[in-house]
Amino acid sequence: MKRAALYSRRPDGVPSGAPVEPPANMPVTAAQPKPALRWPWQAWTYFVAGLAVAALLVLARDAWQGTPASLTQRDIDAAVLHTLNTQQLPSRAAKAAELIMPSVVRVRGFGPDPKNPKGEDKELGVGSGVVLSEEGVILTNLHVVQGSPKLRVTFMDDTESDAVVVAVQPHNDLAVIKALKLPDDLQPATLASSASLVPGDEVVAVGFPFGIGPSTSSGVVSGLNRGFVGEGKVPMTGLIQFDAAANPGNSGGPLVNMAGEVVGVVTAILNPTSARTFIGIGFAATIESAGTAVGIPPF
Repeated sequence: MKRAALYSRRPDGVPSGAPVEPPANMPVTAAQPKPALRWPWQAWTYFVAGLAVAALLVLARDAWQGTPASLTQRDIDAAVLHTLNTQQLPSRAAKAAELIMPSVVRVRGFGPDPKNPKGEDKELGVGSGVVLSEEGVILTNLHVVQGSPKLRVTFMDDTESDAVVVAVQPHNDLAVIKALKLPDDLQPATLASSASLVPGDEVVAVGFPFGIGPSTSSGVVSGLNRGFVGEGKVPMTGLIQFDAAANPGNSGGPLVNMAGEVVGVVTAILNPTSARTFIGIGFAATIESAGTAVGIPPF
């Protein structure tokens, strides 16, 4: 059976939801349409004028900047020549020294001093060395450390440390020592084969001649595969001959190429007189010989 819909009563007694008849005397009007939105002709004029002004500004900017001209080789050559004539550029030797400098150390040997009543050690010798690893492995000459019960190294940041000998190679006058205290940021040297060297190649020697330094000197490779009898009366062979100034204290320091790479270890200078000063001939053990002392495979 179909049930009739139920409506609640409104206050006027008419059920809620029932159709309501309008009063007889109320006029009936049709719904008026919403007027369309139109721009006045002045707004359109301003809009079009604004677009035209923007376009003119863009064209004026492009015309002002112009099209960049392409550089020719002649322009580049002129710019390089101008720089060379007006700027003071660092020398190749200065660049090489700057690269190797953080890896150079001063090596000093100490021993008992019988003349000192307090028993303090005295300095027995001074030389140079070059850092080969971040663990503090240092390459120097054997005659720099030989006969010194105590060794001390000074890094480029002025950090000082005791050191011990870990390996020697008497026939090349080489020694490997290890520092017991390391700087926070130790920079090992970069090594390079000496096989590519030819007489006339530029080289730089860095060290502590007479304990002064670090000192830098530059020169060229004078010859290769030279022989020399050192202080220990042990003949050395396969040496690099160079003419960069070296003096006592340079021993053990690096000989580097123009890329700042170590190609040899300064080992000796030719001293035909008792003055023991540089006369233009120095010798360096090749880095290949040094590598066998350290345990580094050959290039």
